[in-house]
Amino acid sequence: MLDDMNPLKKFILSIEEICIILKGVVVVKLRLRRMGAIDKPFYRIVAVDSRKKRDGKYLESVGYYDPKTDPFTLKIDTEKSLKWLEVGAQPSETVRSLLMKAGVLEKWHATKFNTKSDKVAKKSKPEIIEEKQEIYEKENEAENIDEKVD
Repeated sequence: MLDDMNPLKKFILSIEEICIILKGVVVVKLRLRRMGAIDKPFYRIVAVDSRKKRDGKYLESVGYYDPKTDPFTLKIDTEKSLKWLEVGAQPSETVRSLLMKAGVLEKWHATKFNTKSDKVAKKSKPEIIEEKQEIYEKENEAENIDEKVD
């Protein structure tokens, strides 16, 4: 009953609907939005229409970045950022490097290329180390058997 009373309810669109409507006309970008006081900046990572100002209205906040702390603070919502990348949002150079540091771009590339082809997913470092250890142990066992035979 409350939904019928709220006339603005029908104007609320999802992210996918916004991108379909604006496709070809507007490019959605992931970029930094400066906040904080003078000499104490921190930045929000936001999805924004490319025609908007740096600190103008944005579509959704994806995370934040504080370069003043030692080490710097970086918090990114992986699900939100992956959703925007899948829809076609273009990250700025700085945001791209921050997404790389957070590991979001690696996940996005893995999902993007695994759906298009049947390539094997990239193995993690512990898996590679375990495989090398097993190969090394097998070689040592083979050498020990050869020594016992002689």
